[in-house]
Amino acid sequence: MKTKSRQIITAAVAVAVVGAVASPVITSAATANTTINAVVGSTITITTSGTVTINLTPTSGGVVSSASDTVTVNTNNTAGYTLTFSDQDTTTTLVKGSDTIAAHAGTQAAPTALATNTWGYAVAGVGGFDPSYSAETSAGSSTSTWAGVPSSAAPNTLKTTAAVATNDVTTVWYGVKVDSSKPNGTYSDIVTYTATTN
Repeated sequence: MKTKSRQIITAAVAVAVVGAVASPVITSAATANTTINAVVGSTITITTSGTVTINLTPTSGGVVSSASDTVTVNTNNTAGYTLTFSDQDTTTTLVKGSDTIAAHAGTQAAPTALATNTWGYAVAGVGGFDPSYSAETSAGSSTSTWAGVPSSAAPNTLKTTAAVATNDVTTVWYGVKVDSSKPNGTYSDIVTYTATTN
């Protein structure tokens, strides 16, 4: 009887051991990773003085007056921006009814002194422009050099940057030379600045 009991117990222990060895290993945790990407878009803004007023008191020999516009650009683009400039349309004259002041013949690459009864622009140190400009008021003579404002069909590049810009200023000068043959009044035109991220 004892032998039989021992055999049953031994058999039961053997079954328990075999069962323990054959049981699968069960884990209680698993991991996975997720990458979070915050994609910050490129932004750019541009502001100008809005209006540039140039006062002239003409003489028979002609006088030159000039004034500046402040163009301010902000962009978070790490490659910077490009600033271009042109007349708003293809007509590059200052107009007062049927009276006009023509665009100067000088170019950004080769600016020249203003011809009588013309107007132009300049950005110090850009292209062939003088290294500095200052306001003139009805000056009888001037050595400053100018370019005619380009038409909307062929804008000129005034600046290219290569980094984020905060309140980045470009000063654009405008000059007019007239003689007393020009009827009095306000002659106007509109120019357009475009700032584009690189």
